[in-house]
Amino acid sequence: MYNNINNIYPSDKKEMYKLLASQMKALLEGETNTIANLANASALLNDALIGINWVGFYIMNNGELVLGPFQGKVACVRIAVGKGVCGAAVEENATQLVMDVHNFPGHIACDSASNSELVVPLRHEGAVVGVLDIDSPQIGRFDMTDADELEKIARIIEVSCQWNCNK
Repeated sequence: MYNNINNIYPSDKKEMYKLLASQMKALLEGETNTIANLANASALLNDALIGINWVGFYIMNNGELVLGPFQGKVACVRIAVGKGVCGAAVEENATQLVMDVHNFPGHIACDSASNSELVVPLRHEGAVVGVLDIDSPQIGRFDMTDADELEKIARIIEVSCQWNCNK
């Protein structure tokens, strides 16, 4: 289920994430520009993860989340802290694993095709500076393995970036 069409990634989910983490580390190595790194990270994640329809980043700016680099259809530009799945991730400073977004109070439907979502906070010096947001048209697409492994990948992304955003 976790092979992409190019059959580059192992079918075992843990092995796929191990390879993806290695690729992410190599891709971002030596570059500190946040926008460039988030753009490449979203492209790599989009290529590696199957069953998704949107992957990208929102960056904290003046107390709200603002759309950053992503792969997918057009998206909501601004999200208030505490609103929707992304805003909840910031407010709680915790990963949000939502099996069915239609059962999530206050879900923001940027793309009506999305049915499940995983949002991982990105931190700098302990403060949330943004989120990694991944949507899927499949209900229940993400599980705890996805959450745990994508948190590890988020740590790789965090340390590669020079966070100059306005918290």
